[in-house]
Amino acid sequence: MADPKSVDDVINNKFISKDKFAEDVEKIVKETNMNYIDAIVEYCEVNSIEIETVSKLMSKPLKERLRYDAMELNYLKKTTRAKLPL
Repeated sequence: MADPKSVDDVINNKFISKDKFAEDVEKIVKETNMNYIDAIVEYCEVNSIEIETVSKLMSKPLKERLRYDAMELNYLKKTTRAKLPL
């Protein structure tokens, strides 16, 4: 019987999971200093993924980061919940 860890690795390499998608987008943001919106678009272009399918791959923390970037770029109305006052 195959090792469960190796089976998970094969599945993650073959199919995109929420965790792998979030990791890859975070990696792009850190390496290129892009915002999350541009990083997601870049990831989709490189991996031939339709933008419309990304909503199914987004984790809650990634959605929050995306929402924050959209508010900073004035794509969304700013809310008082999005940013802690410092």
